[in-house]
Amino acid sequence: MNILGISAYYHDSAAALLQKGRIVAAAQEERFSRKKHDHRFPAQAIEYCLAAAGIGIDQVDLVAFYDKPFLKFERLLETYLAFAPAGLRSFIKAMPLWIKEKIWLGEVIRKELGFEGKLIFPEHHQSHAASAFFPSPYERAAILTMDGVGEWACTSWGVGRGNQVELWAEQLFPHSLGLLYSAFTYFTGFKVNSGEYKVMGLAPYGEPKYVQLILDELMDLKEDGSFKLNLRYFNYCQGLTMTGPRFAKLFGGPARSPESRLTQREMDLAASVQKVTEEVVMRCARHVQAQTGESRLVLAGGVALNCVANGILLREGPFADIWIQPAAGDAGGALGAALFAWHQYLDNPRRAPQKGDGQAGSYLGPAFDPGQIESYLRKRQAPYRRLDDADQLVGEVARLLDEEKVVGWFQGRAEFGPRALGNRSIIGDARSPAMQTQMNLKIKYRESFRPFAPSVLGERVGDYFQLDRASPYMLLVAGVRPELRREVSAEEKDLFGIDKLNLARSEIPAITHVDYSARVQTVHPETNPLYHRLLKAFERRTGCGVIVNTSFNVRGEPIVCEPDHAYTCFMRTEMDHLVMGPFILDKTEQPPFQEVGDWRREFELD
Repeated sequence: MNILGISAYYHDSAAALLQKGRIVAAAQEERFSRKKHDHRFPAQAIEYCLAAAGIGIDQVDLVAFYDKPFLKFERLLETYLAFAPAGLRSFIKAMPLWIKEKIWLGEVIRKELGFEGKLIFPEHHQSHAASAFFPSPYERAAILTMDGVGEWACTSWGVGRGNQVELWAEQLFPHSLGLLYSAFTYFTGFKVNSGEYKVMGLAPYGEPKYVQLILDELMDLKEDGSFKLNLRYFNYCQGLTMTGPRFAKLFGGPARSPESRLTQREMDLAASVQKVTEEVVMRCARHVQAQTGESRLVLAGGVALNCVANGILLREGPFADIWIQPAAGDAGGALGAALFAWHQYLDNPRRAPQKGDGQAGSYLGPAFDPGQIESYLRKRQAPYRRLDDADQLVGEVARLLDEEKVVGWFQGRAEFGPRALGNRSIIGDARSPAMQTQMNLKIKYRESFRPFAPSVLGERVGDYFQLDRASPYMLLVAGVRPELRREVSAEEKDLFGIDKLNLARSEIPAITHVDYSARVQTVHPETNPLYHRLLKAFERRTGCGVIVNTSFNVRGEPIVCEPDHAYTCFMRTEMDHLVMGPFILDKTEQPPFQEVGDWRREFELD
């Protein structure tokens, strides 16, 4: 039995393939098309998934699409009618594509794929729920899904037991925590559906001075986590922007222009909406636990990528443990739809894994063997060294990191989801005070305030962070242990905003955020043996079991997928070395790189 899951036409389109219920492959379309958050039909991702499984479309038994287009169309029409005549421009812009293509999605899928078999459409939040529960390590758990909007639902909760997910309650559009956060993302000058994590990273630089104003004016928050938004302040129901004039007046001026200088206001707004988000998540979690009686919780939907809120939920919430789908946003809906089809629609049994989870480290994308990589490098006439002995390879890379070199690390299968987890990563020395600024400005070409995440040996996580369990998907924020922190002087305590950035706050300053936190990735030999060996080699050399790990891309570009993407990114930046498979490349030995046009214009800055 081969089941293909698809998500498309909103953002982060993706495909996933199951064989007899096992996840064989999953990938976002952006990794192939090189268009960040690509929403188009995931033709290349599907092609990859079929190839990874060694089958053709004629061998696929069932295709599952991640939501119900007619229900979504109903919501759009009802919303436009409710706000008419406001929203006419938005209506005119949206309707042609819906009438031409989106509501006829069954026919589109059959035509695109040449598929004649069974086609099903789970609801959006059913797909999220399935993606959260079925790969989780639990036999039973409470489920909480929160995002911008699916068809009508913005928040759903229920239970997963055996091979069934049941959603017991939902909060409907337009009262959405995801859209509230996106409104502040837009107002602080970042791109909606892309820049929300920037707001999260900016929050520790500010003070949550607007929390009460948000709760008084923007939302009526109940004890169970449900709420209603005051739509007079927002524009997303009828307009082409997220916020309206009243929102600007409430917060003392117009939205920040993208790329303009960040002010203390933006930092305080970020801190405030983050604090409100954490409060909503906590209230929802307490209510869900009380209603379900479950001791474990699984999470999906875009809000589940808020790793600061996740960390607080784990430490202070009512659940003994939580598990978060690593591709929590719409991309993961493709996987959820396929899993829903296998377990719930076809009624196949499910047993929780005895060890770990069912996501295989989320290493579900394309891989390239040494022969393929070497063939590419020879075609490029790129000088390299080859170290086939894995111990020699990781020992050499550990030496380079110890010398504060920045290394592109391209190994094994690409990650599924928004995080690089040690296969498509740029890595550096976490002990270096200059590493964060160097990586942001010279490698990533992005805002200097953005923090970097640590990769830490799974068995040593408690020695460095206030975390007592695995965090393999970089979805939990935890504090750096107090004994590793550096005391801030009286003069330094008086610094405000971005001035706090360049203070070395711990023995691992490159990954320590201004509030002494870090977005932790634990590395385990069961899921990524080579990356674990690299960390062990670095620890033997330096005594430190932590390195910097950021995604292998520059700002506005998707994470690299193929050798050409990696080499091109390496040559366009000030990275020192590139390691692809057993091959090590030194930037100083490479021939001049020929650009075609202005490469920075190829990618939309977000």
